[in-house]
Amino acid sequence: MRRRPVEFRRSARRRLSGWIWLLLGAFFIVGLLLFIIHHSQEDTFRPPLMETSEEIEETSESSLNYTQELLSSTSFARQLTDQMALAKTYVVMAKEHNNLRLAWELSSQIRNSQRLLSQAAVQGKAISLDEAHPIIRRLSQLIYKAQDSHYDISTTMTTLKKHVQALEERVSAATVQSAAFGELAAEAVPKNLHCLHIKLTMEWFRNPSLRKLAEEQRNSPRLVDNNLYHFCVFSDNVLATSAVVNSTISTADHPQQLVFHVVTDRVNYQAMATWFLMNDFKGCIVEVRVIEELYWLNASYSPSVKQLLAEETMTNSDVNFRHPSAPSLLNHLRFYIPELLPLLEKVVFLDDDVVVQKDLTSLFSLDLHGNVNGAVETCLEAFHRFYKYLNFSNPLISSKFDPQACAWAFGMNVFDLITWKKANLTARYHYWLEQNMDRMLWKTGTLPPGLLTFYGLMEPLDRRWHVLGLGYDMDIDDRLIESAAVLHFSGHMKPWMRLAISRYRSLWERHINYSHPYLSDCLGH
Repeated sequence: MRRRPVEFRRSARRRLSGWIWLLLGAFFIVGLLLFIIHHSQEDTFRPPLMETSEEIEETSESSLNYTQELLSSTSFARQLTDQMALAKTYVVMAKEHNNLRLAWELSSQIRNSQRLLSQAAVQGKAISLDEAHPIIRRLSQLIYKAQDSHYDISTTMTTLKKHVQALEERVSAATVQSAAFGELAAEAVPKNLHCLHIKLTMEWFRNPSLRKLAEEQRNSPRLVDNNLYHFCVFSDNVLATSAVVNSTISTADHPQQLVFHVVTDRVNYQAMATWFLMNDFKGCIVEVRVIEELYWLNASYSPSVKQLLAEETMTNSDVNFRHPSAPSLLNHLRFYIPELLPLLEKVVFLDDDVVVQKDLTSLFSLDLHGNVNGAVETCLEAFHRFYKYLNFSNPLISSKFDPQACAWAFGMNVFDLITWKKANLTARYHYWLEQNMDRMLWKTGTLPPGLLTFYGLMEPLDRRWHVLGLGYDMDIDDRLIESAAVLHFSGHMKPWMRLAISRYRSLWERHINYSHPYLSDCLGH
């Protein structure tokens, strides 16, 4: 009876110990799994944690706002900057008083300060006391030394004011000089054009048939036929005038109905006449005249001649008193077209620095509504208005004209010569020239007197008839260029010069026949 409880108890113990081992085994397996999972998660997420720490470091380095550092009154960067500004002033003062040693020492410390500030900006760290102290201490000593030399604030301000005024004068002089050099470059004859001029002149004297043909052409009835289309070009540049004529006839439906009246000076007459007589221009006629042979254009009749003579007499005592410099007078000849072509009713004036892209014959049928001058207005920008060109502080101008009136462009103009004569505009032009003998109404140029002469008698044309600026503006819209009837290389960078804007050069060169023997020899194409 007693052995059975004992067996029972033993069997119970054995069953209990088995469960304990089973639980321990399960815990071990679970722990092993947790250990493996934990390490796999560490391996998986370790790179992002490292990247995050690097980003934090980068953020901490870039968190230094260098602008705020310079604005802070307690930063060493601000102290160095302030001392540098003062030191630079004393460098000027020291040089002014011939204290070159002090100027050199100040400049040396300024360079040290700049180097330290540059390093701090690159590294993105604030300047420490150990870095700044030696430079600040030395700059302080030198500034004190400068102040001890009686470089007080009033003397400093006076000296700096003188330097500023001197710099302003130099800038103004450089601007004037640059404009003068630009004008000289534009007016100078390039070597290749001079070569062409020489060859053509030699051909004129070598070939008597050219001279005979020129005499016959002067008596051609087509020159005064108002049923034809007449164009005026006043130039001393053979190649430029050729480009104008070539481009105009290449776009015309009936080029044989075109007549060109070219006026040049005596020096270039033979070359100009030879070129247009020996080449074919699709049946159009090109008359070449000499401005010196216009005997009515003298000082007693024209104030422009009188004014040009007066200017040239001041610099050259041997000036021809009947005619001033012909190239200068050619610019003013546009105001004498009715006298130059008394039998014509309407003409189109073209500058020698234009190329034509569309047929211009339709200009002759435009209704000018009783006006004399058909031109493209240039006041799309605010500064191309009357006040830009004329002196409105003078009551003679301010009492008669609107300063906000829109200016217009010379270079492609339609002139109604009948209305011109009725309005007696040449006399009006002479009046304004006489009033401006002292240069108080406008300085130079032909546009200001043109604005006064044709005031109230100008008919605005569509902008696409005449696009300007190809001699100075590098950003003209391609669509505007493509739609333009006339492209004007206004400005100093003319297309026949090396300094021409390369983007536009081909627009002009397409009208030059580089296969011509004279051109291939002289221009090297």
